[in-house]
Amino acid sequence: MNNEQPIIVGLDIGTTKIAVIAGRKNEFGKLEILGFGRANSNGVKHGQVLNIDETIKAINAALENCLASNPGLEIKEVYVGIAGHHIKSLQTRGDIVRQNTEEEITRNEIDQLISDQYKTYIPAGDQIIDVIPQEFTIDNFQNIPNPIGYGGVKVGANFHIITGDKNAIRNINRSVEKASLITKDLVLQPLASASAVMGQEDMEAGVAIVDIGGGTTDLAVFYEGILKHTAVIPFAGENITNDIKTGLGVLKTQAEQMKVQFGSALSNEAKTNAYITIPGLRGMPAKEISVKNLANIIQARMSEILDFVTYHLKQVGLDNKALNGGIILTGGGSQLKHMIQLTEYATGLNARIGFPNEHLAAGHIEELAKPTYSTCIGLILKGYDDYEHNRKQFDKDFKLVEVPESLKQVPTEETVAVEQSVSADKMTKRKNLTGFWDKFKDRLVDLFKEEEDHHL
Repeated sequence: MNNEQPIIVGLDIGTTKIAVIAGRKNEFGKLEILGFGRANSNGVKHGQVLNIDETIKAINAALENCLASNPGLEIKEVYVGIAGHHIKSLQTRGDIVRQNTEEEITRNEIDQLISDQYKTYIPAGDQIIDVIPQEFTIDNFQNIPNPIGYGGVKVGANFHIITGDKNAIRNINRSVEKASLITKDLVLQPLASASAVMGQEDMEAGVAIVDIGGGTTDLAVFYEGILKHTAVIPFAGENITNDIKTGLGVLKTQAEQMKVQFGSALSNEAKTNAYITIPGLRGMPAKEISVKNLANIIQARMSEILDFVTYHLKQVGLDNKALNGGIILTGGGSQLKHMIQLTEYATGLNARIGFPNEHLAAGHIEELAKPTYSTCIGLILKGYDDYEHNRKQFDKDFKLVEVPESLKQVPTEETVAVEQSVSADKMTKRKNLTGFWDKFKDRLVDLFKEEEDHHL
């Protein structure tokens, strides 16, 4: 029981589901899950909140389920994920000439350099969500990961700027607010998922995190310890379900069930003579559906999504084996059979499934370690990074809340022994990993204190 740490809550507003997870770090730096709730999502399409009322209902349902899982919890503030095909990113360059060159470079000077980037010109109707410094330069020296403590006259950096549509951002904010919650911060979903499934060594080797959700496929590309590229691809699991529904003439619920139970991302791996029988509607005869046809439909859409991934990797010159860590697949869509093989075939890179369990304490229920919850776990990690770097105010009056029995898996003696032996080993690694968010986000913009929001 580690009661000196705050309880941080992630809220993942997805196209197919809304998840609320409350977590707190234990003495080994791992997350204990103190509350978990989910609900079906109706008001969201392609990662964007379209129907605010439906979204509020779904957030409230997920919140109620989370509080029901642990009545001792109080939830006021949440870290919220943002995606949607309105998300764009651009690269900029910024420099400052230092006033006091006798002194070493300070955190304030770097903060100033970052805050200057918020003045970058972006199209009307868009808003900057995040400014992420990449490599810094000091005078003629390049590729400096952290310039604080160095001496020099001119400090500069390349920046990755993430923007989103003002209305889309406002819709998320209003949905959260009307569910009686406060948005602590908005976090780009691919970055949240990346922090949940990626280790320090992945970042240095170079990886592409591909999070296949319900409404969008989110991409984050890291190379030499730097975030190189982010993108939101507007095709995902929901599109596959709709393709099956249209292609095979079945109901949407039947299409979803077939995808999950019998679907495969590689038609060559599907049995030629296997059929699924679907009951007929209102006295119509039953339908026989070929498993091979089902796989053909899934493969066609998944290949299209992976073509987008390859296109984005080419954009930043990181296709053709440059990413030694390959591709990490996460999100609900990564659980389709033969997804790894299709990804390797389509991109020419090694692939694996990314589970968020590296950061979870031992003994939690298996459900929580599914790739579906990578974004939500990543949002909690983001909150912890803010807490550990004093970026935001957190309630210091931490309540005594225990992990509820419903979220515990009865651990065997073997699990406990492994957890204890690994924990000392992991402590050193954990120190490196706390730098994950630090590397990419040194100052946060408060999205919701804009002039126009006062006029709503």
